[in-house]
Amino acid sequence: MAQAASFRFHKMHGLGNDFVVIDARQAPVAIDAARARAIADRREGIGCDQLVLIEPSTTVDAKITFFNADGSLAESCGNASRCIAQFLGGESRVETAGGIIELKAEGAGATVDMGAPRFDWDRIPLAYPVDTASLPVAWEELEAPAAVNVGNPHVIFFVEDTDGVALDRLGPIIEHDALFPERVNVNVATVEGPQRLRLRVWERGAGLTRACGTGACATAVAAIRSGRVQSPVTVKLPGGELVIDWAPGGTIRMTGPATHVYEGEADGL
Repeated sequence: MAQAASFRFHKMHGLGNDFVVIDARQAPVAIDAARARAIADRREGIGCDQLVLIEPSTTVDAKITFFNADGSLAESCGNASRCIAQFLGGESRVETAGGIIELKAEGAGATVDMGAPRFDWDRIPLAYPVDTASLPVAWEELEAPAAVNVGNPHVIFFVEDTDGVALDRLGPIIEHDALFPERVNVNVATVEGPQRLRLRVWERGAGLTRACGTGACATAVAAIRSGRVQSPVTVKLPGGELVIDWAPGGTIRMTGPATHVYEGEADGL
């Protein structure tokens, strides 16, 4: 693939979940898996959890493609979506592989309408039909997770102590389990109050991150659905807090900060 000798980029983050944002609406920038990995490399590239490519759309304000640090594609990314809301400004609608989402920049943050969650086993997707409210599976002390698709697939384990879970070891095992044909994001959560959750996430294709917007959405939905909490829910992640609002039958609204760190130009990537 022919690649531009250089490209401009923006470094942004949402609660420490960091992104390289490339605006290719005016000048195309070719990105494939290998180039995404090179850009995301923290030693020899720019460094990020995900790369976000903004391209023109014929139907909405922009087309957004999310690349994980390992070069794989992600259907959706909540924290990156808030950053895109800040980048585009005002109110906007964008297309992603996970569907159309609505963005609204608000002060130093943004609210994103992530669409409706999906619970059918074949829309998670899972390898075979089971009750997605409580999967009949276990990995050591982690058992009976809920499964939710919020633009990308998640499993959610409710535990007494999120810090006591060896997520760096169990996360990749669960992510690559045969039950999940498209792999899966792994969430471990503790209920801290009627409208409060604590959360750690192993992100598919990225590993442990300081925050995961879609993980917060999926976990809040699973907790509301099972009667553990009530909406709106404040989700505490290692990088900070997000507020998730959802009622059964409706769409998920996520509110939180988004930060522009710097703008630069890269050569040789």
